[in-house]
Amino acid sequence: MCPIATGLNVVLPFHPSGSRVFSTTPLVQLKEFFPRTETRKIVNTETSWRHPVYTSLFTQRFSEKQMRDIQVAHREARDWSDWVALGTVRFLRRSTDFATKYRHPPEKNVQNRADDFVMTERKWLVRFIFLESVAGVPGMVGGMLRHLRSLRRMKRDNRWIETLLEEAFNERMHLLTFLQLAEPGWFMRLMVLGAQGVFFNAFFISYLLSPRTCHRFVGYLEEEAVLTYSRAIEDLEAGKLPKWQDHDAPNVAIQYWNMPEGHRKMKDLLLYIRADEAKHREVNHTLGNLNQKMDPNPYAAIYKDPVDVHPTKGIDNLKPHGWERKDAI
Repeated sequence: MCPIATGLNVVLPFHPSGSRVFSTTPLVQLKEFFPRTETRKIVNTETSWRHPVYTSLFTQRFSEKQMRDIQVAHREARDWSDWVALGTVRFLRRSTDFATKYRHPPEKNVQNRADDFVMTERKWLVRFIFLESVAGVPGMVGGMLRHLRSLRRMKRDNRWIETLLEEAFNERMHLLTFLQLAEPGWFMRLMVLGAQGVFFNAFFISYLLSPRTCHRFVGYLEEEAVLTYSRAIEDLEAGKLPKWQDHDAPNVAIQYWNMPEGHRKMKDLLLYIRADEAKHREVNHTLGNLNQKMDPNPYAAIYKDPVDVHPTKGIDNLKPHGWERKDAI
């Protein structure tokens, strides 16, 4: 596959021997995506709150078993709003599959995979970068609109804004992590620019019309994200991605997730990202079950009985289909 066809130039870090794992970019063209912000008086900048919210080792230490136990799941559509959201996701899934040349066999034929269904490291990176460049849009749009609504109505937002912005920040960090592994070419950048422009405006208008449908849409979108990363992890564990077998996670990922020693490989990175996406899936399905104007955000709530099982920012009480309103509120 030529670089122009995918718009992606892979720039994986060096091996100890000095040779790169695989690359189509000349050494002189490699760029630093995350230059230090050091000036004469400033050493660096830091975030105003700790991230990531869901799988951060600052808040609690999640075991590898918890992240491995995350399952692919689907919430059945129950009304017209759900069907609109699900139908839109299915359409976008097919379009994105075509744009990123993503191929996987039907579930019934996984064992009899043809060469057309083989996913390489390059193909996975193309898909990851394209998806994550768009995935950070919904949280920012939702948070922005709820922020403006709070200003207009001169009322508090019941803490929805923070959770939506946390999601957008987390998705952006997924993208920045993968950019340490690959440098997008002009074709990929044009694809991202077009997709983001159309998607931002469409989601903006949709959120004004029906925020509940939009949260359900994101919940279904995150179901697809969990499926995508689950398949990538399966390919990696099956030895189908040999260049990632012993490859270290980028430094930005190690710092962001505070990845412990001995768990800093590509497989660990994908497990962390899948855990994030699984939590986004739960959060948005839960928000889609609530009264959009009146209900408080259960992920920022203080419960009367802290012992009672309730939504949390961790993955210990993870509900793939989201929390029903009667259980969360």
